Amino acid sequence: MINPFERRIVESIGMETPIIEAVKLTKSYPHCLALDSVTFKIEKGEIVGLIGKNGAGKTTLIRLLTGIAIPTSGTFSILGVSDPEKLVALRKSIAAMVETPALYLNLNARDNLLTRCILMGIKNPVKSGYVKEKLDYVGLPGAFKDKRVVKNYSLGMRQRLGIAMALVGEPKLLILDEPTNGLDPEGIKQIRELLLRLNKDKGITMIVSSHILAELSKFATSYIFLDKGRIVEQVGAADLEKRTGKVLILKTSDDAKALSILKGASFEAELVGDTLEVHDVKEGAIVLNLLVKSGLEISAMREESNDLEDYFVKLVGGDKA
Repeated sequence: MINPFERRIVESIGMETPIIEAVKLTKSYPHCLALDSVTFKIEKGEIVGLIGKNGAGKTTLIRLLTGIAIPTSGTFSILGVSDPEKLVALRKSIAAMVETPALYLNLNARDNLLTRCILMGIKNPVKSGYVKEKLDYVGLPGAFKDKRVVKNYSLGMRQRLGIAMALVGEPKLLILDEPTNGLDPEGIKQIRELLLRLNKDKGITMIVSSHILAELSKFATSYIFLDKGRIVEQVGAADLEKRTGKVLILKTSDDAKALSILKGASFEAELVGDTLEVHDVKEGAIVLNLLVKSGLEISAMREESNDLEDYFVKLVGGDKA
């Protein structure tokens, strides 16, 4: 049963109140500064892709937000609450699945969910249909009557069951660490579609950490890039799309004039050093014809493809996440 304090907080959530807000959040260990003064906001309804190399601070950030670890300094609020004692009371509104689902491997799916419901204070979860509804929703319609213990489930089925467990209590925030790790392409697609449906149907805000950046780019609405414990960039998916995709790199007889012409024609263009970059170009010939007809000469041109992985590498240097 939700208490009056929790009810007031949950009912007050709106677009004007960030789901998460962190200010100079820091976590240090004796021989490591794992998270270094990070500041960010996450708004209601976002699906945030958390990106970084191994050791960048992703898991540390997740541990702080879920209450597993305590910050060394700095503050953060969840659902508008920053007081540590009151945050404990809000844990029912937050769910997390870190790396692998926390399942009882020697129980079947029904009993796994029943155990979770008991812990979360859900009354009559079997008779009311609550358990079956959760299993059906995540794509395990036969699991309610399936007597198999979950250690005999496929990895994809375990991931779905883990998400069903996380949904008990109707969380407002879902934090997932590598939810598609080890899955085949079909399993990855199914998890992606499930997350999108959860976000659309239930308005759940999500933080998803993943090394599969091509997959993450198919459903994230914004990104936080971490490197060496610091946030190097937080950007919306729409803005990032303008910087990725096909890029046409030009050198003309008058780059400033060319830039003005292209912007006047609604192209996304910018001067970078001594070259002109035109982003999200579908047909390079259209750009060239426009500039040549305007009396400009093209002295150099090349095309580059730039996806989320390429962008990340350029941002932090070195290998991909």
